Amino acid sequence: MTATISFSPTLEDRLSPSAPSSSPLRLSLAPAGATSALLDGAWWPRSRDLEAELPTLTAVLDPLWGRITRVTVNPTHWPVVPRKVPVAGHVVKVGWFLAEQDPHELLLLSYRVGRWNLLVIPPETEPVSAAWLMAAASDPLGTSTASRLMEEAARLRTVSETDRAVAAVWDSEGGHTANNPAAPPRPRMGMAQRPVLGW
Repeated sequence: MTATISFSPTLEDRLSPSAPSSSPLRLSLAPAGATSALLDGAWWPRSRDLEAELPTLTAVLDPLWGRITRVTVNPTHWPVVPRKVPVAGHVVKVGWFLAEQDPHELLLLSYRVGRWNLLVIPPETEPVSAAWLMAAASDPLGTSTASRLMEEAARLRTVSETDRAVAAVWDSEGGHTANNPAAPPRPRMGMAQRPVLGW
C-alpha cells in the first residue's frame, strides 16, 4: 500500500508556491517493505528553506520510520544548508554532498530503521507534473534516479506543450470546424465562375 499524504493544491497554493510550511505536507511514499526501488517516495516542499520545511516532513516520518536523526542534500538547489534543524523534541543534523548525491534527492537516516531516499520536487512545479513525479517516485518497481525522473517529467511537459501548440494552430486554421456538422459552412475556395458566351 502506498502511503500518500498529498493534497490537491488550492488556487492559493498555485499562486504562491512558497506558502508557509504550516500548509499540508505534500508527500508520497512507496509501499512499506518495498526494497527494490531506487527511491522511497517523493516530497514536494513549498519552499527551498530547509530550516522551515524539515520539521513538517520529519513530524510525519518519525512515527513511520523511526526518529529521523540526519538528513543530507545536494546544495545545488538549496540556497542555505543549515548544520542542524530543531524538530519536535530533538535536533536533526543536516549535511550535504555535492558530487556524491543526486541534486534532486533528499537522504534521511534513522537510528532505528535505516535510510530512505526521497525525490525532491521543486516547489514551483506545476501540479500535473508534480502528481506524475510523486506517482513515479513511489513506484516500488521504479528503477529511475531522481534526476532521471526530473528529465522525464521535463520531456513529458515539452511533448504536452508541443501538442497544445499544434492543436491551437489546427484550431486557428479552422480544423475544429472541419469535423463539426454544427459549424457554419466555410466558403469554398475555387475558380471564379465565368460567364458562358453564346455564339
